[in-house]
Amino acid sequence: MKRSEIRENLFKLVYCIEFHTGEELQEQLTSYLTELEGVSEQEQEYMVHKFEDIVSRTEEIDSRINGVARGWKTVRMGKTDLAILRLAVYEMQYDDSVPVKVAINEAVELAKRFGGDDSPSFINGILAKLV
Repeated sequence: MKRSEIRENLFKLVYCIEFHTGEELQEQLTSYLTELEGVSEQEQEYMVHKFEDIVSRTEEIDSRINGVARGWKTVRMGKTDLAILRLAVYEMQYDDSVPVKVAINEAVELAKRFGGDDSPSFINGILAKLV
């Protein structure tokens, strides 16, 4: 599985944070990974580790986003855009294996696929302010 495919699956998992908590969130993770086809055990472990790390840092990540988002605090953002931002900020701030430019570019691509018409520019603007 390509890293961009892994990132897309992580985005979908991060999206669940808004709708599930605690044990429910773990159940969603397990269910999602069980349904995925063509994913090696190593890739699953990688996704679980990254997802759990993002969940544990959600408050920090949201604080960073809120620090640069004028008029659009995380509580007002669309859930799709917020999930993309959380993943990208995580990669930019806490994952040394992902170059910042790659994290931004991949976030914009996810926004084009899953967000609204204004999502790519919104995502790019927030992430640019963080750099």
